[in-house]
Amino acid sequence: MPGPIEIFYWPTPNGHKITIACEEMGLAYEIRPVNIGRGEQFTPQFLAISPNNRMPAITDPDGPGGEPISIFESGAILQYLGRKTGQFYPADERARVKVDEWIHWQMANLGPNAGQRNHFRNYAPSIVADQRQAAYGAIRYTNEVHRLYGVLDTQLKGRDFICGDFSLADMMSWPWMTARTTVALDIDEFPNVKAWCARVEAREAVQRAMARARDFAASNLQAQSPAGAAARSVLFNQRARR
Repeated sequence: MPGPIEIFYWPTPNGHKITIACEEMGLAYEIRPVNIGRGEQFTPQFLAISPNNRMPAITDPDGPGGEPISIFESGAILQYLGRKTGQFYPADERARVKVDEWIHWQMANLGPNAGQRNHFRNYAPSIVADQRQAAYGAIRYTNEVHRLYGVLDTQLKGRDFICGDFSLADMMSWPWMTARTTVALDIDEFPNVKAWCARVEAREAVQRAMARARDFAASNLQAQSPAGAAARSVLFNQRARR
């Protein structure tokens, strides 16, 4: 019998998407740590699976035709798992397109802008020469994330979930909401988003995935993560590697 899906993982919002999907779909999986603070995403072994040197990625020993397959990029992974299981990804083309729209909305908008907001508010250089640029970046990306919250709040008006029924679209966006910081961004301004966050969080499969993340963090982060400055030198300001 084929083994479980291997998830190359670190406890970030993008990593949580995949464990949530596997828990919701009832798929057996094993977590393979990729310590992004130590640069494990740049190893040749990982690059063979994820050429963009970003986690998450998966390998499924029971891929198409019963042959193994590896997949990188969280949106592509969730779409594959949705097709594989027939769950949370409508078979009807019009309904599937709606889910796809919000998958791509998260990948192109919510995730990147929320990540940049976090960077400029928490990691941007504090040296005098950079303070104005860092302040501009923090304001720029906070405003854009605020706009995106408004977009999602409007979409959720009269709906329990982003596309009506719980779907891949919710699995994509919810982890980024749990990772938000409250500085200059008050979720109480967005009541539909706030209620949706609570509904997703209450799901048993989501709770199992997040409990798994907490257990993983407790056993891996302190033991394996380098000091903050060393980790930042690995995570930020990377250029092409040849």
